[in-house]
Amino acid sequence: MSKLKVMPLGGLGEIGKNMTAIQYDDEIIVIDCGVAFPDEEMYGVDLIIPDIRFLLENKDKVKGLFITHAHEDHIGGIPFILKQLNMPVYGTKLTMGIIESKLREHKLVKSSSLNVVQTGDKVCAGIMDVEFIQNTHSIADSCCLAIHTPLGVLLHTGDFKIDHTPIDGRRMDLERIAELGRQGILLLMADSTNVERKGYTMSEKSIGDTFMKLFEKARGRVIVATFASNIHRMQQIIDASLAFGRKVAFSGRSMENISNVARELGYLHIDEDMLVELSEVNTYPDESLTIITTGSQGEPMAALARIAFSSHRTIKLHQND
Repeated sequence: MSKLKVMPLGGLGEIGKNMTAIQYDDEIIVIDCGVAFPDEEMYGVDLIIPDIRFLLENKDKVKGLFITHAHEDHIGGIPFILKQLNMPVYGTKLTMGIIESKLREHKLVKSSSLNVVQTGDKVCAGIMDVEFIQNTHSIADSCCLAIHTPLGVLLHTGDFKIDHTPIDGRRMDLERIAELGRQGILLLMADSTNVERKGYTMSEKSIGDTFMKLFEKARGRVIVATFASNIHRMQQIIDASLAFGRKVAFSGRSMENISNVARELGYLHIDEDMLVELSEVNTYPDESLTIITTGSQGEPMAALARIAFSSHRTIKLHQND
């Protein structure tokens, strides 16, 4: 009798390095390929990647890598894993754009098979089919994955936040998920972050009103820290800056990289004349400038911490910032 196996290679019972292998007979698909970040006791370690010995031992069976979204804990390990096991990679446009940017740094773009899909698409991976379903999360173009197997459907939610008024208007496809539920789900693998907490997360759109109120009161530069991947948050900061006649500068390597990819692919909208190079921020009046920076979690080497401790090469805090 044929067997269906689900093997977490990372991310189960821990934060980071999400990676799951699903095997039916002699075929394997892989979902996500993230990194984890070391704790204080792991001296000299920059990143932690999943253990893929099982995949290397069965490399001829691996049909592809399917990505739910472009957060580091889901894609950060891809350059390191592809060097050991080259396999086709599938994801939505923004997700693949950010992955391609990473692979370019590692000089792996030419040797990689990168495949852009749209939500609603179903990719044939041998015996199994992988369906991409629209999701909402703190990064655009996120997906759930429905894995159709001869024994039934596995639903992998990816990370999600149900937002009924998303910034881009693309709501989570709960109708399709409900349809699959009526047909019968063999296994549900669901994001469980903060599942113990009561209530629900506010819509991203509600934060825009707060930005407007804060920007209206600001007399100096406005410095906002956020995740580099939170493009919808960046868009609201840009919109508030535009409303109050401010230009925008991006600070932090990941912020600059992801904002460039998002602009090129049409996910982040800002006119060229609104953008200021970081090296030029000191040539503009304080009241006409917004700086969007990394470091919202207090990371000691991120741009915000360096600004706060006066060790940033370009940005020095002024009295009214």
